[in-house]
Amino acid sequence: MEDEGPECGKADFVLLDEVTMEHFMENLKLRFEKGRIYTYIGEVLVSVNPYQALPLYGPAAIARYQGRELYERPPHLYAVANAAYRAMKRRARDTCIVISGESGAGKTEASKHIMQYIAAVTNPSQRAEVERVKDVLLKSTCVLEAFGNARTNRNHNSSRFGKYMDINFDFKGDPVGGHIHSYLLEKSRVLKQHVGERNFHAFYQVLRGCEDTELQKLHLQRNPALYSFTRQGAGLSASESEERSHYQAVMEAMQVIGFSAEETASVRRILAAILHLGNIEFVETEEGQLAVAEEELVDHVAELTATPREQVLRCLLARTVASGGREVIEKGHTAAEASYARDACAKAVYQRLFEWVVNRINSVMEPRGRDARRDGKDTVIGVLDIYGFEVFPVNSFEQFCINYCNEKLQQLFIQLILKQEQEEYEREGIAWQSVDFFNNAIIVDLVEQPHRGILAVLDEACCSAGTITDRIFLQSLDTHHRHHPHYTSRQLCPTDKTMEFGRDFRIKHYAGDVTYSVLGFIDKNRDALFQDFKRLLYNSSDPALRAMWPEGQQDITEVTKRPLTAGTLFKNSMVALVDNLASKEPFYVRCLKPNQDKAAARLDEAHCRHQVAYLGLLENVRVRRAGFASRQPYPRFLLRYKMTCEYTWPNHLLGSDREAVAALLEQHGLQGDVAFGRSKLFIRSPRTLVALEQSRARLVPIIVLLLQKAWRGTLARWRCRRLRAAYTVMRCYRRHKVRAHLAELLLRFQDARRPPLFGRDLEWPPPPAALQSFQAACRALFCRWRARQLVKNIPPSDMAQIKAKVAAMGALQELRPDWGCRRAWLRDYLSSAADNPAASGLFAQRLKALRDKDGFGAVLFSCHVRKVNRFNKRRDRALLLTDRHLYKLEPARQYRVMRAVPLDLVTGLSVTSGRDQLVVLHAKGQDDLVVCLHRSRPPLDNRVGELVGVLAAHCQGEGRPLEVRVSDCIPLSQRGSRRLVSVEPRPEQPEPDFRCSRGAYALLWPSG
Repeated sequence: MEDEGPECGKADFVLLDEVTMEHFMENLKLRFEKGRIYTYIGEVLVSVNPYQALPLYGPAAIARYQGRELYERPPHLYAVANAAYRAMKRRARDTCIVISGESGAGKTEASKHIMQYIAAVTNPSQRAEVERVKDVLLKSTCVLEAFGNARTNRNHNSSRFGKYMDINFDFKGDPVGGHIHSYLLEKSRVLKQHVGERNFHAFYQVLRGCEDTELQKLHLQRNPALYSFTRQGAGLSASESEERSHYQAVMEAMQVIGFSAEETASVRRILAAILHLGNIEFVETEEGQLAVAEEELVDHVAELTATPREQVLRCLLARTVASGGREVIEKGHTAAEASYARDACAKAVYQRLFEWVVNRINSVMEPRGRDARRDGKDTVIGVLDIYGFEVFPVNSFEQFCINYCNEKLQQLFIQLILKQEQEEYEREGIAWQSVDFFNNAIIVDLVEQPHRGILAVLDEACCSAGTITDRIFLQSLDTHHRHHPHYTSRQLCPTDKTMEFGRDFRIKHYAGDVTYSVLGFIDKNRDALFQDFKRLLYNSSDPALRAMWPEGQQDITEVTKRPLTAGTLFKNSMVALVDNLASKEPFYVRCLKPNQDKAAARLDEAHCRHQVAYLGLLENVRVRRAGFASRQPYPRFLLRYKMTCEYTWPNHLLGSDREAVAALLEQHGLQGDVAFGRSKLFIRSPRTLVALEQSRARLVPIIVLLLQKAWRGTLARWRCRRLRAAYTVMRCYRRHKVRAHLAELLLRFQDARRPPLFGRDLEWPPPPAALQSFQAACRALFCRWRARQLVKNIPPSDMAQIKAKVAAMGALQELRPDWGCRRAWLRDYLSSAADNPAASGLFAQRLKALRDKDGFGAVLFSCHVRKVNRFNKRRDRALLLTDRHLYKLEPARQYRVMRAVPLDLVTGLSVTSGRDQLVVLHAKGQDDLVVCLHRSRPPLDNRVGELVGVLAAHCQGEGRPLEVRVSDCIPLSQRGSRRLVSVEPRPEQPEPDFRCSRGAYALLWPSG
């Protein structure tokens, strides 16, 4: 089996070397310590409660077991659920899963996991109706746990009722409906619980989970110790937040199932009424009459049950009896009789509430609109979660019924196992050998035999006239079963002092001896409730409560048949259950409780031995091994062991799988320990399987290495071929894309040589990834070529102007919209008679003197300016820019030089983004020069771009940077002081001028 080696023990108890209790417990303990809580006995699953969360469940685990055979994976609940589901789906045969074990062994959790598996593997098409049924099936567990489970000394969530659920499937294997049967609810728990135990969960969830307003309506308080029925378990309650979350989960589940808001409110009112009913006490008045101690409680009960207060009080204090002459007589109760009637009413109301909840769920789960002629016959999977064998210090009527139920199921279990064995032997043509086993039919007959059985004698005692006590009933049992080998009592065996005279009798069950106390047998079997209560509750104005008591409509004088006793009803339900299970293909889950303390990772051998004994697990192993310990279909046997034989590995060439199996066994010398069926090999001794497994275990690592080597080589070759193919495709595709792109470029640029645009408006197609760098280089070459075509027709005298404009464009593009690029740049405007008619000659003389003195080569720029200095003085000046110096000249004095700054000290200049002619020149170690270009022809001509262009071009030619900043608020430095200069447009200003305000300069620019 996968994932399990010899260190985990035997996965199937059938494979034990010796079938003894010691070997059985040794294997069970070993597997439990290794975290293997599941083990097979053939097709029976033994489950040990781990009392801790294990990573054995969930979608991943479900996927591992889905569609697999039982022995393909390690033992698991999912394997059994899958086997039952596949048997139902393949053979269209009804199946059932019987889960048994004592309280706390994990039966309820096992049924949940089975339901979750079935829900997960069905309805792949997500049909809405199927999803609804699945939701109801899953949510019903939560609701039934609230009303049918309670905390006991053995289990904090013990099921106090038996449950059998039928799940209906359509021909596709999807759930379309279901039905729940409940058995023997422990309703006496409503009245009283043992020390350390609680009442049913529903009471505590209502007290702790309801909102304050709802509790006020129910006249309840949160403390369970205030109510007689919940006082015993008040100190054992979970935290209020935990109870509240459980309550919310139950309410949500009821809503999903289909309970209306009014129905859930009725359920809360009934639970509250039961709690108030338990607090009612009776006292005798001075006149000798019986009265209720706190009549306010009667008001609460009447209000919550929607019945008249006077009638509730009358039912509690008296009863009506019809005489033979149809005369009605009211008979008052004694205090003891009134308490008995109150308790009987509380038990009956809770039992009817539980049955109503079950029936309500069944009404929702009933298959809707199913027609066998149209949809085909539905198949069924039944899940039985029922109490296991119980032995307490004091065993009463409930334990008697539970153990009788287990006797019936054990009888069915042995019969079906033997029947399955015999049918398989006959089907495979193997001679059947009779198997000796303990037949517990004699014990079943002791309980249910007509006229003489214990239940028949108990019914006779209940129906007899006069006062019949439990002691008289015990005497009658002694008379009927004096010589029965499985019955005894203290009267029949006076020396046995473990039993008490007149109280105890003992039955030798298949699982061990159990001593029962007859006290309360007759009352519990009668299960009597006065007809007054039935009529009272039937006449309630609450529809839900009224529906629980249909017999209340009978008139008191009406003659009716005597109702069946509780024992007879339970016997009939067990007979029907056994007949139902016998008609299905069974699968079994036997649950074991590892210790009494609910402690994780601890197995108490003595406690487990007792459970193994009374569950009959050793007997089950012996029955399974009586003929042949293991049987496997020939193909599956070959698939597992063919590598151990040279004739069958890797594939045999013999005539059939049977001949191949025979050759394999002959090579190992094991042919004498097997029998050959029509389709299966039957192996008598587990040692044969062990020998085959050992041989296989030695060869598997070698085969795995061989397969890994071959597979890795195959994967590498596949990958290499795929990579080669991919690279070939990529290479061809890349070539295709390159050719297509180049062809597109040729097509688009075939007319690029035509003047005057030379391809200026042509769009470059997007290049493939491989040609992105190539196209970037091509675009750069094309731009250079087009520039060459445009430039070669420009006269050499205009080249300096072109370079200056290009430099200006690089510095001002997108920063200053208008920078004078569309006009001719004269550069030396002061030497122009058109621009400087009055003083061009004087400037020429000054220019010649400066050239002789400083030896500059060329005039880069000259123009009249308006300047402002740090003393806020505004003057007209002239600006001369040569290839050596920057000069500030005074026009009024024959252009005398006022300031000369070496040009290599000029580090940058700042301009604004508007049409004004403001320029700030920045020089290293010098005050910034603030000027406005003016007195131009035409007036206010835009020459800022020209100044920026010629200076930037000159700096580029010298290989040094020039910082050009464009800002509407220009910072400047004069003798260490930081100032700002901005432009202030003024339509009325005739000429540009500066204004100083608060340490900042403003150029007043004529904007008109």
